[in-house]
Amino acid sequence: MSPIPTGRLFRTGTGSDLVLSRTFRASAEDVWASLTETERTARWFGPWEGDAAPGRTVRVQMAFEEGTPWCDLRIEACDPPRRLALSMIDESGAWHLELLLAEADGSTELRLVQHLTTEDGLGETGSGWEYYLDLLVASREGGPRPDFDDYHPAMKAYFEELPARAETPGHVR
Repeated sequence: MSPIPTGRLFRTGTGSDLVLSRTFRASAEDVWASLTETERTARWFGPWEGDAAPGRTVRVQMAFEEGTPWCDLRIEACDPPRRLALSMIDESGAWHLELLLAEADGSTELRLVQHLTTEDGLGETGSGWEYYLDLLVASREGGPRPDFDDYHPAMKAYFEELPARAETPGHVR
């Protein structure tokens, strides 16, 4: 079965927000640990090292990217177990992300929000986040690791068409 894209695009006063979500039958604290503890992030994104605190920078290894590069990731805000705001600059540009958790009735919804200054490259970006979020699901459930070829280029057109379907706020912030 091919993965189905979930991303949505919202117009904001400063650009656009790409929003993707997953729901876990787990507490917010448990999902938070999957997002912040290096031994758990290593299973789906990559390990990190450094002194993690708001205003500080840690080094993260992109374990599932070609060449497994290391990059600097700045922690902009950290409100356990609800909100983690991050920024990063790499060869692809600037990345401004928020990971937002909301728990209700024994389940936790994770929303990954990428604050965009441009919508260029959405086909690649959206496909990549779908892949990483499904890696997170697989790491938590003990399932097989997804194959990136099922995400890109298969989801590229969906994400490239999102600007025509963009929604207005009342959403994520």
